Amino acid sequence: MRISELRTLSLRQIGMQIREGKTTSSEITRLLLEQIHRTDGRLRAYVTVCEEGALKQAEIADLQLKAGHDLGVLHGIPVSVKDLFETEGVRTTCGSKLMQDYIPKSDCTVVKRLKQEGAILLGKTNTHEFALGAITPPTRNPWDLNRIPGGSSGGSAASIAACSSIAATGSDTGGSIRIPCSFCGVVGFKPTYGRVSRAGVFPESWSLDHVGPITRSVEDMALMLGVIAGRDELDPTSSGESVPDYLRQVGEAISGLRVGVPTNYFYERCNKEVDESVQSAIGLLSQLGCHRVDFEFPRTAEILAAHIAIDQSESSAYHKDSLARRASDFQPDVRLLLEQGLFIPAVYYIEAQRFRGLIIRQVMKLFERFDVMVTPTQPMTAPLVGEQKVKFADAEETVDSAVSRFDAPFNLLGLPALTVPCGFSNAGLPIGMQIIGRAFDESTVLRVGYAYESATDWHSRFPNITSNSM
Repeated sequence: MRISELRTLSLRQIGMQIREGKTTSSEITRLLLEQIHRTDGRLRAYVTVCEEGALKQAEIADLQLKAGHDLGVLHGIPVSVKDLFETEGVRTTCGSKLMQDYIPKSDCTVVKRLKQEGAILLGKTNTHEFALGAITPPTRNPWDLNRIPGGSSGGSAASIAACSSIAATGSDTGGSIRIPCSFCGVVGFKPTYGRVSRAGVFPESWSLDHVGPITRSVEDMALMLGVIAGRDELDPTSSGESVPDYLRQVGEAISGLRVGVPTNYFYERCNKEVDESVQSAIGLLSQLGCHRVDFEFPRTAEILAAHIAIDQSESSAYHKDSLARRASDFQPDVRLLLEQGLFIPAVYYIEAQRFRGLIIRQVMKLFERFDVMVTPTQPMTAPLVGEQKVKFADAEETVDSAVSRFDAPFNLLGLPALTVPCGFSNAGLPIGMQIIGRAFDESTVLRVGYAYESATDWHSRFPNITSNSM
């Protein structure tokens, strides 16, 4: 098998080929390690590659299958994990000098669940320091190595786009899964708050953090989410809601579903190519039998203000002791963000949480009119490395502000939000469409994403990273 063939197969198909003896876990693992060696010299998606351990585990996985011992749907399949997730015996740096020598004694719950289904740890992917940023230095975008991959799960998204990984994990507090997935042209999902355990994942903001998969397709997303979702006693915020069979439901018809399209905010200060691509995608959903419902999204400025107050307050509270002892060891942008959070008055934080309850009820009322909401994932395509501001037709904005504008509201609301590729700019850069659903209705969101993906070929396009990387 060649890497060009591997990238066309779903996780389910790879698992079937391993079980049928058409390939082996060892062969798949070697292919991915070779791709890492070919591409990661300049892509820098990985902070740690578990080459020896992955090959050993792949050999064991092959022997287990020969002996008739099948662990589950991911048996023998290598996955990558954001370097914010604790991994037993493998360093977890959180992208920070403060954590460069930390080696956990146990796996976080998500990694345990992946391994219980037979997955192999391929490596740890780069993150912006403690997930507090949208750039992910030093990782580059596979579609243009002069551009950022987005963050903070940039290493995971870049590895999927470059096929140096075939499934990965990410975390999302204000868009940290969806931002890089949109910029890198892959699929990313922030499930409902509490759907996936955060135990053993370093926090950014306790009440805004979400954990989810990053994959090449919506079908792969359904499989991965089914593995990691569910109640966990180690995370008191995790939900006891039953977990559907996402993989079985993903292909169900979407005809008759109502698609809510905001008439304000999400299409303001938005690149023309992005706007046109997403509107075209909404038109295709209509052709597939969905009904468009236009509506006005409420209180957007207050939503963003509340998100900032909560995020920065909780992040600074978590890191205050490290700031007092080792402030100089933080990256300058992260240190500034954390220091700013220390000066947010408690009354602002409390009012933000009170407003949060109010706006959740208001948006839930809106969902009586439609089944899913559709917006652009990002207002623009991936900025250049070092670019501080982005220009729109009638405004200029900092990159940090622009990238969170369309994504952060759904962290505050706790709603499931999926990003899927829906086009490319004239410069050949990916564009993402965001599909949002009711709380714990990931199944409907995945169905809509899968139906759209099945009618297009955006997800099947890949960057030519190899020739640019060595």
